[in-house]
Amino acid sequence: MRIQDILAKDLFAGKTIAVTGGGSGINFGIARTFADLGANIAICGRTEAKLEKAAEAFRETGAEVFTCVADVRDSGAMQTFMDGSKAVLGPADVVVAGAAGNFLCLAKDMSLNGFKTVVDIDLIGTFNTAKAAYGQLCETGGSLLMISAAQAFMPFAYQAHAGAAKAGVEQLMRQLALEWGKDGIRANAIVPGPVEGTEGLARLAATPLHQTLIDTIPMGRLGRTDDIGAAAAYLASPLASYITGSTLIVDGGQFLSGTGVLNNATASIFGVA
Repeated sequence: MRIQDILAKDLFAGKTIAVTGGGSGINFGIARTFADLGANIAICGRTEAKLEKAAEAFRETGAEVFTCVADVRDSGAMQTFMDGSKAVLGPADVVVAGAAGNFLCLAKDMSLNGFKTVVDIDLIGTFNTAKAAYGQLCETGGSLLMISAAQAFMPFAYQAHAGAAKAGVEQLMRQLALEWGKDGIRANAIVPGPVEGTEGLARLAATPLHQTLIDTIPMGRLGRTDDIGAAAAYLASPLASYITGSTLIVDGGQFLSGTGVLNNATASIFGVA
């Protein structure tokens, strides 16, 4: 069932939704959900070809689209993205800070550069996005959504960098909800579980860890980008007008099972006792 069969097709008509990392994966799915509900879409990322392919998909829904090649680690680039989006589509009503980076590595083997790269993309990039969007969100009384991860709350093997970065994202979200509430801005986070069709899952497709992931999910299936998009639409909609500083976990219940099984499976694949 499509999201527009459940929610009003014009729920976000005339609204501007800006999504970092919106050219692929979960963030593309979020942007597409908003486009299906009538919104105009601004996306940024580091690869122009991905952005243009995504833009064509959004235009097929009737959305007006703005794209910008930008790295979220660069505060100036994020200001350029938000300024360009406003010039073309009007001030942003919803901003999704979704761009992220990750890889599997034990902390003892990780370089400082590797650790810092993920923190810079996930945490610093989220701050740069929020800071650049602040003025527009004040104009619209808008919604800021941050894409978090279960690593923020539970230790996963090979994920010291991502865990530290996403824990920072969670606290940043709460801090901005506290400070910006008086400006009419709501800030919330979404924690996706494993989502099929994403780059991260594609890397695991040929390994036993892929099935192990599914086995740890009480609902018995991987997530879909539409699942995350629906959560984002809810949090950005009038239905959630009194919700701020909150984290919505969208993982089919995987969070309930802890990380032990996954940690052991990952260790066996990489040959670590």
